[in-house]
Amino acid sequence: MTAWVAATLVNPAPRALPIEEGRFEGTVTLTGDIVDGQFGPWALGELTAGPVLVDFDDRPEAGRGDNLTVSGSIEGSAGTASGRRYGAVLSVRRVLVVEPSRFLPHRAGSAIREKVENSLTPFDDGRALLAGFLIGETSRIDESDVDAMRRSGLAHFVAVSGSNVALFLGLLAVAAGPLALGPRRRAIFGLLALPVYAAATRFEPSVMRASVMAGLALGGRLLGVVLEAWQLLSLAVGVLVLTDPALTSNVGFQLSVVATAGVLIGSRWPVRGTFARALSITLGAQLAVAPLLIVHFGTVPLLSPLVNLVAAPLVALSTVVGAIGVAGPGFMVAPAAWLAEMVLALARGAAGWPQLSGAPLLALTGTAVLVKLAPRLRAVSACAAAAALVMIVTTPGVALPPAGVVVMDVGQGDAILLHGGDGRFALVDGGPDESLLVAKLRDIGVRDLELVVLTHVHADHATGLAGVVDTFAVGEVWADTEPHTTTASRRLAEIIAIRSIPMSAPEPGTSRRLGELDLVVEGPVRRYASPNDQSIVITVRGPSRSMLLSGDIETHAQADLHRLRADVLKVPHQGAGTSDAEWLASVESEVAVISVGPNDFGHPVGWVVDWLGEHGEVLRTDEDGDVVIDLTIDPARSRVAYGAQIGETRRPSDRQ
Repeated sequence: MTAWVAATLVNPAPRALPIEEGRFEGTVTLTGDIVDGQFGPWALGELTAGPVLVDFDDRPEAGRGDNLTVSGSIEGSAGTASGRRYGAVLSVRRVLVVEPSRFLPHRAGSAIREKVENSLTPFDDGRALLAGFLIGETSRIDESDVDAMRRSGLAHFVAVSGSNVALFLGLLAVAAGPLALGPRRRAIFGLLALPVYAAATRFEPSVMRASVMAGLALGGRLLGVVLEAWQLLSLAVGVLVLTDPALTSNVGFQLSVVATAGVLIGSRWPVRGTFARALSITLGAQLAVAPLLIVHFGTVPLLSPLVNLVAAPLVALSTVVGAIGVAGPGFMVAPAAWLAEMVLALARGAAGWPQLSGAPLLALTGTAVLVKLAPRLRAVSACAAAAALVMIVTTPGVALPPAGVVVMDVGQGDAILLHGGDGRFALVDGGPDESLLVAKLRDIGVRDLELVVLTHVHADHATGLAGVVDTFAVGEVWADTEPHTTTASRRLAEIIAIRSIPMSAPEPGTSRRLGELDLVVEGPVRRYASPNDQSIVITVRGPSRSMLLSGDIETHAQADLHRLRADVLKVPHQGAGTSDAEWLASVESEVAVISVGPNDFGHPVGWVVDWLGEHGEVLRTDEDGDVVIDLTIDPARSRVAYGAQIGETRRPSDRQ
């Protein structure tokens, strides 16, 4: 703990590097793995001047420790990424030369990683997850499946850690068996091999924690010193955070350390029987990480310990069989991938199970403490806990209107859920983050969508829909994007085709009944040069009020849609200054909702907010959270901001 605090104090705030901004051509050394982020691949790197964030146009075949000769541009912009500081952002347009690292463990680890990836090719869902089990490679796992693993409490299985390091050393010992090495030589052999495995897994913080613990144990064996598990954990944390103070703010490292402590505590609980012992260990780990999960992700999977009990033997068997298949008989990869698919099916099924937020978790913890301290109140406490669990299981994450609209807080973009009553849903746009959107829909209680609408092709509207149509049952898709296209819209179209979901371009005047709601298509009335003007515009009419969903239409499309009226207006284009003030006033709305998040574009502009404020009430998702509009009553009295934002949308220079 002292080391942790000391490292935090000596870890200064990031500062911009003293560099000449503009065009750049030179060599950068990658000090981190290349990550597929929301705005493209990126990695941490090192220049002579200091640490930089490297932002790629296209992902190169390179890894940590490699030297890249690149061309592009650089700007002094300080921040943190993956808990590490940088003082500039290097935007790479072309990678000219990739020179592999000269560090032997790096090269050996890269060879192992390449062997694993080649053995698992061609990748499908099972093989992608198997790569996560073996080397922590998750880039090929679908975003919605990554989110399902997290929400089911199984994400730690693809964060390579102690069990993987133990398996690696065990297989190494078996392979070295014919050499008849003694205990001391095996320890030396293991110490030499640990950096290689750490390099193969790209030095993930959880791997570093486990590798240092294993290295300390092997070093103690050489010196004839036996270290207890708690001593190993304490020493490993001290060594790592003093070596790299930025680890103190790394979420993966925090979870790894706390989960290991929870395992050690759970293993000492006085229980009998294999099942009870396994449950106590799992429960200990889950209770230990619960506060961190609440802080970083907002929820904790309620039934995670039980899910882990089922998944753990499947993961272990898949990992062992897969490792053997990669090392030798390739036919064993297929059954290992099949076992991984079983884990994935379990994660998908459990992802929709109840999630605990801070207050319910605190209440249940308090009940458990009360049962322990006051045995006479066990019956009352048990009834209270049972009632709380029933409410958690049966109550959706948010208070849906009987019939109305939820403008969801998904960052810089639009994702608008329509509820027609009796669990009938439609979704207009998907925002910029598919895992965030899928999580929100699950929290609300959505199981299927009768209709999904893509208003136009831009990524802040189309990206999240890919995860939605790949996760939920969807009845029909509306899209009218010709002649425009983007990477996000093309990916969405591919998934829609694979899932055989009916898709059509609705004409103006097309109507659709969704329970208590009527949806009427108002535009586009013609083809536009701007994708924003090409937005599908829909009027949603409820029992008492109406709402206009305007996409991102600008002045040209607004001029063609000058007779629209609605009680509530979804303001076009995140409140940008691309609207006509007279058109905004002509809608005659009592309430205006701006769906906006942190951005560098200046959205919403001041005059739009002021103009709307003079004519009615203005709600903003970046300030009010998710906004619920009940179309069965006066919308001016239906404002509800609920819950906490599950994720954040950041530019590459703001990655944490």
